[in-house]
Amino acid sequence: MATVRPPTAIPQSEVEITAMRAQGAGGQNVNKVSSAIHLRFDIPRSSLAPDHKERLLALNDSRITRDGVLVIKAQTQRSQEMNRAEAFGRLQELVDSVAEPPRIRRPTKPTKASKRRRLEGKNLRSQVKLLRSKVQD
Repeated sequence: MATVRPPTAIPQSEVEITAMRAQGAGGQNVNKVSSAIHLRFDIPRSSLAPDHKERLLALNDSRITRDGVLVIKAQTQRSQEMNRAEAFGRLQELVDSVAEPPRIRRPTKPTKASKRRRLEGKNLRSQVKLLRSKVQD
């Protein structure tokens, strides 16, 4: 049975939040209100465990800069508070995804039965192709 890990705590002081105007449709509201949230999280300077930092930096994610800063932009909601909550949720989700170390794969060999089945399938396919060829006298 798998154990459920509690989410990794991310201190608010390590996250830099900037409010800005959202892009896209929305009429006058978009032009007047700074409801989009730009969240920046410096991975190397954070208080996360070293193995968490290493796995986060190893992710092939376009939101992580060369300096190791994770940038999340949330602008789908109409209110700044909801966008802030969404950005924090995405940050927490990303950090929790690397909290569990990946399982180490142990190489295995195919069984004798699976080898036999594979060869039988290849032989059957060979016979089908042989029947398609020209008849030899």
